[in-house]
Amino acid sequence: MEKKIFRWLKIILLICAIVLVIEFSYIIYSVLFNEGKSVYFDGINALYSEKDGYVTVGSNNDNDLFYEKAKITKYNEKKVKEFEKLYNKGYNGAFFDVLKDDDSYVAIGSYEKNEEEHNDKLRSALIVKYDNSGNILFENDFQVLGSSKFTSIVSIKDGYLVSGQSIYKNMTLGFSDDGGAFLIKYSKDLKVEWKVNYGNSKSAVYNDILVNDDVIYVVGKDLDRVGIISMYNMKGKHLKTKEYEYTDCLGFTGVEIIDNRLYAVGAKVNGNDTSNTDALIVKYNLNLEYRGEKIYSNDGLERFNRVDVDENDNVIVIGTTSIPSKKKTKDGV
Repeated sequence: MEKKIFRWLKIILLICAIVLVIEFSYIIYSVLFNEGKSVYFDGINALYSEKDGYVTVGSNNDNDLFYEKAKITKYNEKKVKEFEKLYNKGYNGAFFDVLKDDDSYVAIGSYEKNEEEHNDKLRSALIVKYDNSGNILFENDFQVLGSSKFTSIVSIKDGYLVSGQSIYKNMTLGFSDDGGAFLIKYSKDLKVEWKVNYGNSKSAVYNDILVNDDVIYVVGKDLDRVGIISMYNMKGKHLKTKEYEYTDCLGFTGVEIIDNRLYAVGAKVNGNDTSNTDALIVKYNLNLEYRGEKIYSNDGLERFNRVDVDENDNVIVIGTTSIPSKKKTKDGV
């Protein structure tokens, strides 16, 4: 009798063990393959407007593995999608800016080029040229220190100027002078003609580009809270850089020109309180001499992200503001 009971106990224990293994396996599967991958997103980072429609670039994760993929989309004037192309090479990626050049489009951004970059959460800077139907004509990537991206692009008569960065991964020790903020000239078939770097190899970045009378102006940051505006000649020779203290961690993110005055935008930190910033626009002459500034303050986190000039030569700034007590953020200051 006791042997029969013991045998039944072993069977019950075996069944319980099998059930536990199945349940545990399901939990592992859910964590590894389902959780964190069920949220779909589709974002736009930049838009280029043309007479018969517009082109946008950004990223989405509409694929079985939920990788973020850089995408370019063309719409006609009635907002009907004419094509949408994903850059399916590598792992995660995104486009940050785009322009039209004759009958082609050039998009820039970053992506995880290979398994090593994917595992280390690093990215290479990326530039891709498409024809008018969304087919790739030329492509190239750029890598120096590990964490790299392109942020802005402008077209010139014999190629393209691209801004960005290549810096060390966070917490990586290194003393290389080869990284930092980058300005690169590409030919029309996306071959590098020259490249220059500036600033700290752990944080520096150029965020935006402006060309005026054969002088290149770029804005960004060097060290955290130090905004920079630099000027180069058309062959990439560094002419001058001016620093501005203190910005937020993004530095200057946009630059525009009107009446021989440069306007750089970003955010100004008030003292040591990084949770309280004012939206900032700083005016320089063409030789990067400071000529004044204006701020927008709303007792929270304010910043100007982009600057433009309208048809009436008015300076237009775009940004965000938040009020900590209400915990709300509003776009389009």
